[in-house]
Amino acid sequence: MLYSLENADLLVQVRDHGAELRSIKERADETEYLWRGDPTWWKYSAPLLFPIVGKLVDGKYRVDGKTYELPAHGLARISDFTLVEQKKDAIRFALGWTEETLAKYPWKFRLEVSYVLKGRSICVTWDVQNEDTTEMVFSIGAHPAFRCPIAYGEKIEDCYIQFNRSEDTECYKLAPGVLFSHEKEPSLKGDKLPLSDAFFAGGVRAYDDLKSDALTIRSTKSAKSLTISAPGFPYWGLWMPEKGGAPFLCLEPWYGHADFADFDGEFADKPGTQKLASGKTFHTEYTITIG
Repeated sequence: MLYSLENADLLVQVRDHGAELRSIKERADETEYLWRGDPTWWKYSAPLLFPIVGKLVDGKYRVDGKTYELPAHGLARISDFTLVEQKKDAIRFALGWTEETLAKYPWKFRLEVSYVLKGRSICVTWDVQNEDTTEMVFSIGAHPAFRCPIAYGEKIEDCYIQFNRSEDTECYKLAPGVLFSHEKEPSLKGDKLPLSDAFFAGGVRAYDDLKSDALTIRSTKSAKSLTISAPGFPYWGLWMPEKGGAPFLCLEPWYGHADFADFDGEFADKPGTQKLASGKTFHTEYTITIG
């Protein structure tokens, strides 16, 4: 089911399946900023990644010696959330553990997702609650796809990503199966990244040491822009489909990442996973702002 939010600046739609953003429109001229999930390219708009980010080796992981299976990006994006609260400019959903989830992810949890409109911004909040008696291990991440170019009639080569700090860093090389390699390659230098299909020909660009915590899609030909601000997130991914020509760009802040191709340890020992004590809550948020 789709739910609508609005204020003086924005018209936003969110669905209960995956608690997923499905539309971000500017009221003044009805410009759409979010990819609407055309399955010709990619059926999602902004899936929530939980309790893993990316893929696992052979789709499996171990907890206390027992093997479990999860699809890429976990359970949240393919689950129906429950509406908890709705106002004109805010909404909150929840996903709780069930016997079915325990068979795939062996902790009792509650995940709450909130969207709040503030002027030209959408504040997205996540609260992960450990309702189990043991320490919980998880990853969580965002995978929003924004129209790029934003303005009609432009090309990807007209666009660039503006970083809020100057960068000089490398990205992970990918191994077969969209897993991570321990090798890295030069990728970013300066505070602007010109965009092209060729840049994404090798798949997702993943970073673990960005200085920036706000990334903006801009154009050399128009004033339309969009910024995602995610202070505190340790990993970022940049993605467009490898085949080229896609009309969207994903800017993805993560707590965690896909398995390294040679990883064969316990889930708790996987780099990037978060640990949450019994009865505690993990809280984080990020913001999407249209220019």
